[in-house]
Amino acid sequence: MKKRLMAFVSVMAVCAAGAAFTPASSMAMDPILFVHGWSESASLWNTMIGRFEKDGYPKSYLSAYSYNTSQSNKVDAEKEVKSHVESLLKTTGASKVDIISHSMGSLNTRWYIKFDGGESKVDDWVSLGGPNHGTETANACSFQVSCQEMEVGSTFLSELNAGDETPGEVNYGTWWSPCDEIIKPNESVILTGASNHKTSCLTHVGLTTDETVYKEVREFIK
Repeated sequence: MKKRLMAFVSVMAVCAAGAAFTPASSMAMDPILFVHGWSESASLWNTMIGRFEKDGYPKSYLSAYSYNTSQSNKVDAEKEVKSHVESLLKTTGASKVDIISHSMGSLNTRWYIKFDGGESKVDDWVSLGGPNHGTETANACSFQVSCQEMEVGSTFLSELNAGDETPGEVNYGTWWSPCDEIIKPNESVILTGASNHKTSCLTHVGLTTDETVYKEVREFIK
């Protein structure tokens, strides 16, 4: 009896050890596509991606890219977001991705979900300081199509926000700062039907590097 008990304990110990070192890629997680905003680049995400890696996400599950932010968000959605989603799904073998967007990246990714077939490809969607209802600061760069689309009351935003602002079975979440110097008004980020989070006094870019925001986002996309 004693030998059987010892054998059982040994087996359980091995199983526990195996569970503790289970590769992240075999866990229930979606790959993440990171989409930056206007006049930014993929390097914006270095801090957040590093934290996800530290928390067990494989590098192959974390994808960020740079794109031409002066063109229409409709073009970004169809040519950039869609192709990168498909590539990430193919690389990882996953059935859906999570999207974490910052600023204008919230608009082209939302357009992809609503109009380019993204509803069936996206599980969780996150907007960090996204001008979802426009921002007054976009008037300063109205010589670019993308900025025209970010202006409060633009035709683009009217179309994007018509009807259901959070369509499909996608889990939508937004984070907005009362001290955001770029998104004016700050509450423009908030979407009907989403889980909306007010942060501490953070700058626009600070939303992507703040540790508390990261922890909340990580928990949201679990």
